[in-house]
Amino acid sequence: MCVRTHVTRFIEQCGNSCISTAPFPAVTDVAGVIVDVGPGVNGLTAGDQVVAKLNSLNGGGLAEYAVAPANLTVKRPAKVSAAEGAGLPIAAGTALQALRSIGAKFDGTGKPLNVLITAASGGVGLYAVQLAKLANLHVTATCGARNMDLVKSLGADEVMDYRTPEGATLQSPSGRKYDGVVHCTVGVSWSSFQLLLSDAGRVIDVTPNLSAILTYVLHRVTFSKKRLVPQLLLSLNKADLEFLVGLLEEGKLKTVIDSRFPLSDAGKARQSSIDGHATGKIVVEMES
Repeated sequence: MCVRTHVTRFIEQCGNSCISTAPFPAVTDVAGVIVDVGPGVNGLTAGDQVVAKLNSLNGGGLAEYAVAPANLTVKRPAKVSAAEGAGLPIAAGTALQALRSIGAKFDGTGKPLNVLITAASGGVGLYAVQLAKLANLHVTATCGARNMDLVKSLGADEVMDYRTPEGATLQSPSGRKYDGVVHCTVGVSWSSFQLLLSDAGRVIDVTPNLSAILTYVLHRVTFSKKRLVPQLLLSLNKADLEFLVGLLEEGKLKTVIDSRFPLSDAGKARQSSIDGHATGKIVVEMES
C-alpha cells in the first residue's frame, strides 16, 4: 500500500552509539495516511491514519510517499500523534523482543524478575524501561547524569550514572542479581555481567559485535546456564505493533522525542544523530 508520510523516525539512538537499520537514507519507521491499497489488502483503506515499518533492506521512509507492507501497518488512534507512532516500530519492538527473551510477560502471569537496562536513555532503552515496568519487573538502569531523572520518571527502580565508579560496576545498589540484562550500548564485555547474573541469567545484546557472537556460540556448545544472546534480527509482527500502539493510546507507554526536523533539514537530523547526544527519538517531519 502507499502511505503519505507525516513523520518518519530518522535514526535510532542507543546509548552513545548511533544504530540505523539500513544505510542512510533507508529509513523504515513511519507514520502517515494511506493514499491507496493494493489488491487483497483487508482492514485498511485510503484515508486511514497509520504507523508502519517499511522493508528493512529498501527503507524509503525519508520521503513524502512510501510503500508499506500491509502485515506491518496498523491504524493509529487519534490519541497517538504521528511523531509518537513513528518512534515505535524498531526501538520499541527491539525492547519488547529483548524483554520477552528473558522471560517478561505482559498478561500478569510473569515472575518478579530483576532486570538491568544499559544506556536506558537511548531509543531502545527508554522503551525497555517502560515495558519492563509494565511486566512488573524490578528495573535497574544506567544512563548519563543529565538523564537520570527522566529514566527514573519512566519507572526505573534504581538509576546509576554510568560514568561514576559505582555505575561502571553495573552492580545493583540493592544487591540484586539480574535475571536478565537488556544491553543497549557497546564497550562492555561479558565478564562485566557474569558475576552479576542469577544462576540462569541472560544478557540480551541488542548491539552485538563479533566478540558477542563468539561468546554466544561458546555458551551454546558448553550448555552454560548463564548466557549472552545477541539479538541480531527484529522479529516484529503486526500483533506486536498493534500492542505497542495500544499502549501509547492508553497512556501506558511514552515516546520521548529529542528533536524534530523538517524534511529539508534531514542532513541536520543526521548530524544530530552522529553527534550522539540525543535523548530519545530524532524525528523528521514532512513539510506542508
